[in-house]
Amino acid sequence: MENQIFELQYAMDTFYFLVCGALVMWMAAGFSMLEAGLVRSKNTTEILTKNVALFAISCIMYLVVGYELMYGGGLFLAGIESVDVDQVLADSKENGFGGDSVYSGASDFFFQVVFVATAMSIVSGAVAERMKLWAFLAFAVVMTGIIYPMEGAWTWNGADVFGMYNLGDLGFSDFAGSGIVHMAGAAAALAGVLLLGARKGKYGANGSVNAIPGANLPMATLGTFILWMGWFGFNGGSVLKLGDVSSAHSVAMVFLNTNAAAAGGAIAALITARILFGKADLTMLLNGALAGLVAITAEPSTPTALQATLFGAIGGVLVVFSIVGLDKLKIDDPVGAISVHGVCGLLGLLLVPVTNGEVSFSGQLIGAATIFVWVFGFSLVVWSILKAVMGIRVSEEEEYEGVDIAECGMEAYPEFTKS
Repeated sequence: MENQIFELQYAMDTFYFLVCGALVMWMAAGFSMLEAGLVRSKNTTEILTKNVALFAISCIMYLVVGYELMYGGGLFLAGIESVDVDQVLADSKENGFGGDSVYSGASDFFFQVVFVATAMSIVSGAVAERMKLWAFLAFAVVMTGIIYPMEGAWTWNGADVFGMYNLGDLGFSDFAGSGIVHMAGAAAALAGVLLLGARKGKYGANGSVNAIPGANLPMATLGTFILWMGWFGFNGGSVLKLGDVSSAHSVAMVFLNTNAAAAGGAIAALITARILFGKADLTMLLNGALAGLVAITAEPSTPTALQATLFGAIGGVLVVFSIVGLDKLKIDDPVGAISVHGVCGLLGLLLVPVTNGEVSFSGQLIGAATIFVWVFGFSLVVWSILKAVMGIRVSEEEEYEGVDIAECGMEAYPEFTKS
């Protein structure tokens, strides 16, 4: 009977992990649609190519080296492919049923690898419309193989930061990755954007900011809803198990709070845009929903539903001011990724101690600084090397014509293009 209970729990937790991983994988489609909708039509094919290619690169690099750096899983996942059922059962009996999570190591890898791809997807939108495709893909190799796994080891795996201090001991916590995934992706994006420069015509000589509308807002809206749905796997899967009453309740609360934060962020951003611009700005509404999702990701299990809604609303207001502020600094981010994932990722980390008494503000600040300094600094070095060796920006003529033709040799909407 005991063995049957264990096997049922093992099967349930593994299946839940895999389903949540599949939901997170579906977020790749959301990023693709969101970014394709917010860039100009002449750059659509290239942005879609980047999103598919970066996902494949993430899967390969994390398999080859990333998982080993982050969790010590072994190159090419040695030992994970086969499972010693008797040993797993013995370990579970020792730890107690319903204690530590019990699931297949292969499911853990699958769930982790889609997080890596999510971090890299954030970079894609921020450098859109003027970066060379192959320079971006070269950076993706380093980001997913080294940069992300290292900071992941210091946080989720509890390793000491260069042997100097342990973030967990300092009171740092990031439940599902506001900092580890989202702020890290934004830090890498910021480094690239600073070296890349703004798109031609984005900023006037007199300091004016010229809006460059996206080509397909219905597609961007679809992308946002896909991301919203995928986030249930992102946060819900981070509970790590489902096979007991306590865990099932935690999963339900995480789903509830994730949805509430997104709703709060969307409405807050819509109202803020109406006050600032006099219009209901759809792009701010979309980014507000995503900002709420990022803000709650650091701790979706301990807030009440009302607190989660308020946390999301704070993110929704903040993201509007951040997007406007970055434009004033002439930091050109076509999709608002740095504001959504970076600024609101930091917000999410700082909100954790409000509802989780075991976490300290100082620990969150040190953890955020560690993640940002490592990812931004290493990324800046990599981008600089790529800029010196192969160049990272397309020519002015190629940018004017659109990177679809220059990089991919095809257009997304050829029937609408005048000869």
